[in-house]
Amino acid sequence: MKTIKVFGPGCKRCETTAEMVKAAAAELGLEVDVEKVTDARAIAMAGVMSTPGISVEGALVHAGGLPDAGKLKDWLSA
Repeated sequence: MKTIKVFGPGCKRCETTAEMVKAAAAELGLEVDVEKVTDARAIAMAGVMSTPGISVEGALVHAGGLPDAGKLKDWLSA
């Protein structure tokens, strides 16, 4: 099971990003644990300067705006 973190204050874009992660994982047949990180300090400590941010297995792969669906699948597959 892969651990995915979605960083953001809980805004609509952040919620949409979390749903996109879950949908992409389901399409790929992957089991993922999606954690939403809303604490401003934790977001900053992760290096996310613009939300939403996404980390896969501890590696920050995206920050700022909604992710591209194709890239999201690549990140989850890696």
